[in-house]
Amino acid sequence: MSQATLSFEFFPPKDLPASFKLWETAQALMPYRPRHVSVTYGAGGSTRTLTHETVEALTAQGANVAAHLTCVGASREETLSVAKRYREAGVKEVVALRGDGARAEDGFSSSLELVEALCAEGLGVHVGAYPEPHPESKGAMADIEWLRAKFQAGASMAMTQFFFEADTFLRFRDACAAAGITQPITPGILPITDWNRTKSFAARCGAAVPTSLDNAFAAARTEDRCDLLALCVATELCDTLLSEGVERLHFYTLNRAELTEDVLQALGLRPAPALRKVA
Repeated sequence: MSQATLSFEFFPPKDLPASFKLWETAQALMPYRPRHVSVTYGAGGSTRTLTHETVEALTAQGANVAAHLTCVGASREETLSVAKRYREAGVKEVVALRGDGARAEDGFSSSLELVEALCAEGLGVHVGAYPEPHPESKGAMADIEWLRAKFQAGASMAMTQFFFEADTFLRFRDACAAAGITQPITPGILPITDWNRTKSFAARCGAAVPTSLDNAFAAARTEDRCDLLALCVATELCDTLLSEGVERLHFYTLNRAELTEDVLQALGLRPAPALRKVA
């Protein structure tokens, strides 16, 4: 299999042990030559300072970081000052998201406004996309129209919310193409490290949980085989996407390298020889 274009998402660590875990994860996955890594904000912008520190530390280590920026809890001036700080640290790309939480009275009211402002600052802008309707949307076509508007505002690529079945993304990809969207849309892959936690994530973002998958994890739990099932599920999902012409994969790592790395190995994707970890 040819080397797919990869990207990985991390979240900022909240304490020293979590910091060590993040760096272990980054060291394990960076040899797979990701196009970029992204760093999230917490709900309501709760990890804003930690996000800034993590972005700057990863950038200093040579990673191409696409830093998250949201419309939550900050004025326009404050948000653009963060963008300037990122540029000064060497960051060239950002992920512009609406975010969940209250907007400042003088802040950006939507991700569309944020995209326009960040593009005007000379940054490459990534945006989110929903292969299944966003819980607050009026339907699938409304989400596609909103995505098209963000591209028209200057965004260069999109990464989707996670999903469980390849057809979910493939139908979305085809619908976007039919709507005239030509920019790259990367499927978001969430390797399942904790099924109950994953179902909770899915309920919040509107991702449909197949009954067959729920039953499979229930059976695997009784036999202590959840890790094996998770590897098989993620590998089959990615393999199907790649066989259908998908060229990019974005992994939500949850700051854990093991399962993501196992999936990459199962797909035949190998780290760069010169960048292999030293024992």
